[in-house]
Amino acid sequence: MHPAPPSQPASAPRVLVVDDERPLAQMVSTYLARAGYAVSEAFTGPDAVATARELDPDVIVLDLGLPGLDGVEVCRQVRTFSDCYVLMLTARGDEVDRIIGLSVGADDYITKPFSARELVARVQAVLRRPRQRAGSAVAPRPGSEEPARLFGDLTIDPAGRKVSVDGRPVELTRTEFDILDVLSARPKYAFSRRQLIDEVWDIAWVGDEHIVDVHVGHIRRKLADDPAAPRYVETVRGVGYRMGRG
Repeated sequence: MHPAPPSQPASAPRVLVVDDERPLAQMVSTYLARAGYAVSEAFTGPDAVATARELDPDVIVLDLGLPGLDGVEVCRQVRTFSDCYVLMLTARGDEVDRIIGLSVGADDYITKPFSARELVARVQAVLRRPRQRAGSAVAPRPGSEEPARLFGDLTIDPAGRKVSVDGRPVELTRTEFDILDVLSARPKYAFSRRQLIDEVWDIAWVGDEHIVDVHVGHIRRKLADDPAAPRYVETVRGVGYRMGRG
């Protein structure tokens, strides 16, 4: 573990950079620190989990190929105690690794090689996503609690950020919940991938828009929603997705 220079204010967002390629980790850390973030580094999987538990970062920039524990297992363990944003670093073309990473709770990924400025922009984009979606069109009005949304036996509680099917709690990642939140707030509206990205990630987000499909696939699996005949999240051919009736 290598803490960044203590030059940032205590209120600065905390970013943990995890990569066993130390020159790359330190370059990324330097750019993030210059952008105003409080940055720490870890170079092995076990150190990453321990540092995340100790520092409670807002974002983890996490390489998949790590000694001790790989990035997938690090993300899986971090998700047991933290809902921080996880941005995974993958080799170009490793689609399987990206899908596995997203399946254990990563919010986004960026492929190597990348520019440090691009990575800083991604971190800035995820941090613009409010943790409770405060101030968005689908957030509860100040001083009120939005009632639960019902779609057959699916219940979505936007205020408590809880989801259940037939009374059984369903554990979703923050990104998965946010997608379901957006869809269920306007159930008759068909959202394109780009519209969902603008709502859930940020209008400044750049990358492969099919990341939405991966997250929707995970949502369906967790809801036991048959993708061939979905009840909860419907595919609108040529457009994107909308909420089903359940």
